[in-house]
Amino acid sequence: MVIRVSALRTDNTCNVTTVVRYGASVADEGELRLCGDVAGKRVIELGIAAPSNAVALAAAGARALAVDPSSDRIALLRKQAEQAEVTVQCHQSDVADLGFATSASIDLVVASHTLQDVDDLARLLRQIHRVLKPEAPFVMAGPHPIAGMLTTADGEQVVKHAYGSGATRSISDVFMAMQRTNFRIDMMHELMPLNARGALTPAVLVIRARKLGD
Repeated sequence: MVIRVSALRTDNTCNVTTVVRYGASVADEGELRLCGDVAGKRVIELGIAAPSNAVALAAAGARALAVDPSSDRIALLRKQAEQAEVTVQCHQSDVADLGFATSASIDLVVASHTLQDVDDLARLLRQIHRVLKPEAPFVMAGPHPIAGMLTTADGEQVVKHAYGSGATRSISDVFMAMQRTNFRIDMMHELMPLNARGALTPAVLVIRARKLGD
């Protein structure tokens, strides 16, 4: 497993992105290179980011699918896809309901800041494992759990939550959940912000895990 601590690059939010993004004002796929060449591959965006990563993946030549329970987010994705002149297959359902995809048929799953509210992470990971091809990657980005401990008071960061008790899971919780569902983590980035002077902690955690077994 490779762990890298990187700095965030500031950029402006746009309606359509041409590269997979791991959150607002963060290092993107152009720098992290976690997804690889997606041309001709079947890929799923699990929960629709803003802007949609499925559109960026389709623009790179992927056969892109997107899953999200929100009809509003799906409608926005379709507008972005039309603007980018690409096709994305959309499924309105819970992110853990991947019954539309046959087993071992997907080359890549990406989730960027869309899984924080998932209560049963193990169930979700089992579904992702089922649809991925062997050794295919699952790339997940979200708020760093240490950053989730903090809040700002009188212009300073102070601890508000115990580690792992707030809205973000601990790194060990994620690691163990992936291990128990037969994933191998091979890359981890803890991203420090450049656009926040005096930041004490990484802002974003990005993990790439690969499916083990059939």
